Amino acid sequence: MKSNQLKAGTILSYAQMLLGIIVGLVYTPIMIKLLGQSEYGLYVTVSSTITMLTVLSLGFNSSYIRYYSRYKKDNDYESIYKLNGLFLLIFLIIGAIALLCGLFLSFNLELVFDTGLTSEEYKIARVLMLLLTANLAVSFPMSVFQCIISAHERFIFLKLLGAVKTVLSPIVTLPILLLGYKSIAVVAVSVSLTLITDIIYFIYVIFVLKNRFIFKNFEKGIFKSLFTFTAFIAINLIVDQINWNVDKFLLGRFRGTVSVAIYSVGFVLYNYYMTFSTSISGVFTPRIHKIANETVGNKELQTQRFTELFTKVGRIQFLILMLLSTGIVFFGQAFISFWAGEGYENSYYVALLLVLPATIPLMQNVGIEVQRALNKHKFRSILYAGMALINLVSTIFLCQLYGEIGASLGTAISLIFVNGIIMNIYYHKECNINIIHFWKNILRQCVGLIIPVAIGIVIYKLVTITSIWQLLAWICVYAVTYCMSMFFLGMNAYERNLILKPIKRIFKR
Repeated sequence: MKSNQLKAGTILSYAQMLLGIIVGLVYTPIMIKLLGQSEYGLYVTVSSTITMLTVLSLGFNSSYIRYYSRYKKDNDYESIYKLNGLFLLIFLIIGAIALLCGLFLSFNLELVFDTGLTSEEYKIARVLMLLLTANLAVSFPMSVFQCIISAHERFIFLKLLGAVKTVLSPIVTLPILLLGYKSIAVVAVSVSLTLITDIIYFIYVIFVLKNRFIFKNFEKGIFKSLFTFTAFIAINLIVDQINWNVDKFLLGRFRGTVSVAIYSVGFVLYNYYMTFSTSISGVFTPRIHKIANETVGNKELQTQRFTELFTKVGRIQFLILMLLSTGIVFFGQAFISFWAGEGYENSYYVALLLVLPATIPLMQNVGIEVQRALNKHKFRSILYAGMALINLVSTIFLCQLYGEIGASLGTAISLIFVNGIIMNIYYHKECNINIIHFWKNILRQCVGLIIPVAIGIVIYKLVTITSIWQLLAWICVYAVTYCMSMFFLGMNAYERNLILKPIKRIFKR
């Protein structure tokens, strides 16, 4: 059953991801036009500010699966129920802290926007901040139930519910926007849907999985063990927030909400790009911890199994990410002009500066969970803290000089150096992953890139795209060329079989 859940969960991850991208591609430009560039920038800035408070989770979500796997291996259900109770208590406290922090920011908005807003915009920003603060405070304790479902590998339920939420959000929001309501209505709908989803998670854990919560007699030393394990994950979370959200915060403060809106359109493309990687790697979290527990003391076997998983998932991610990244290079400029409209020309360069340097770490997302499973995430945390500091300082200066492009440039430089070089050395030396084997496999795949990239350059240089239908037609030509070239020149037998097997089943039926 768990094997079926894993396969179905992977398929549904991509289905949910594709659904989310399709919905976003249709809905986002409508929202931008109905809100206007300035209020859209205001909405994004407030959302990013509240999102930075998610660092308060301190990485405890990741540690739940680690301890659950340990107790499950021994069928120690009482310890699992105590673990449930402990985590719920921890996240209730974190939720209360988040509420206080959010309230402080809501009534001290000048810390975020300085004097860059009108009095009316300050009123809107305060309401948005209060709504998102309440949502975050509730989401912290409710996230425990989602962790429990994931630990039980009930991926079908998780992904189906996520897909329903993805579809419902714009369906409910769009009519409200068309009636003339603005960003406050958008946030109110989002908060309501999140609350409904959290309640469903709660019901599933209590009545379907029949999990209990014990709030006493916790395992001796577990608090110290938890905080030791999560301390460096927390640093990673802070670093991620600096790298991906502080740019919007600084742009809002130094350049205004219009610059935030331009940056955000490029960032949306990057976010869709990132989703293709994280949707599949997240499904393998329980499997990675299982490998770590089963191969304790056997380094050779552990290296073999981690390298096999790391390479297998990395190759599949490479196939998808290369199609998207090269597509953004060749067609991103035309796409943004049709999708977002005038005034967003710099969004293309923002997208390139975020997408291209991020390709290597996105291919290797499985490695992050391998580090955690081996309790070797300390180095990455310290390294990323240094990277974030450099990124923060450089962005403060670059965004004032070059606006949204300057903010992206600081992030790009740090990503290339840290992820492209240093982390690969660390994976090979300390995490029992044969990174040389991985890159040999990736280089073999690169043969399949020669033909589509050559055709993409010809299209970019010689073709003038004047309509959305012409753009879609050329994208289809490029995508078909890429898929055919990769199938015959880039894929191995396992990857071809992943495609051919379902097709053969359909024809047999």
